[in-house]
Amino acid sequence: MKKVGIIGGSGFIGSYITKAFLDNHFLVKVSTTAITREDKYKHLVTLNHADNLHISELDVMDKVALQDFVIDCDIVIHSGTPFILDVQNPQSQLFDPTIKGTENFLEVIIQTPGIEKVVFIASVAAWNTNFPMPAGTKSFTDTFDENDTPFTSTESHPYAQAKFIANQVVEQFIIDHPDLSYEISTVSPVLVAGKSMSQREDSTSTGLQFLIKNKLAPDAFVQALYDNDVPFAIVDVEDVAHAVYKVATTKGLHGKNYLLTSETYKITDMTAMLNNQEPKEKASIVYKNNLAKKELGIQFRPAKETLNNYSI
Repeated sequence: MKKVGIIGGSGFIGSYITKAFLDNHFLVKVSTTAITREDKYKHLVTLNHADNLHISELDVMDKVALQDFVIDCDIVIHSGTPFILDVQNPQSQLFDPTIKGTENFLEVIIQTPGIEKVVFIASVAAWNTNFPMPAGTKSFTDTFDENDTPFTSTESHPYAQAKFIANQVVEQFIIDHPDLSYEISTVSPVLVAGKSMSQREDSTSTGLQFLIKNKLAPDAFVQALYDNDVPFAIVDVEDVAHAVYKVATTKGLHGKNYLLTSETYKITDMTAMLNNQEPKEKASIVYKNNLAKKELGIQFRPAKETLNNYSI
């Protein structure tokens, strides 16, 4: 049996990735930031084939611990960067663990024999740090795909800036090391939605869905989304996990970065669908998923199905 190491494998997206690999009979090693916090990973031990699952504590800032985590893996998935919107200290909460953590990971991986594939879970912010606002001079209705020039701004949210810079680190690493013995591929999901596998209440992804469903605005950032009825490109969490599995187990994708996205709806219609009501407007396609559909064979769920699923 092959072994996959999933950094952040007990999080909102990571849990579904863990399930995908267990379902396909991999040995799965999952990291958690605190092994004493069983609420972070207890939902994983009830999955099918959980006898092939091992939970390990890991701090991505610790290169020795990283080396120990990846040493016997065939595939490594990096889904362990923080997703925080209410930021008190951007440097310590976001920039250090996201950027330095990525640099540490790349340094460790290149020194580890036997690894066949590395997959990074980036973000739409790797392409546009203004998301869900348009990139640069684009409008809300202008389409965006992997052929567009990535856009970043120092005015963007620190989370988005950190993810953009981390992706640049990965791209430069690939350029600087043309003869790697393993492949590196990346996926960049838009707003990831759907039902959480865990009962944790500290997930930003599920928390944002809760806020939109109930029209709550704990800060100016979220209030601005309502005030402008901002359109969001949405992707189902299970589709993201499926794409990660496909990327991880398909050869010949070195250096690729796939946008993972389905349909776009305004916040008012997202609120309606999260409450099992019909949207007033039809879905639009802003962020395009042609590359993922063509090369990975992913058929993305309609956003309505995804948002209805959260409210079950």
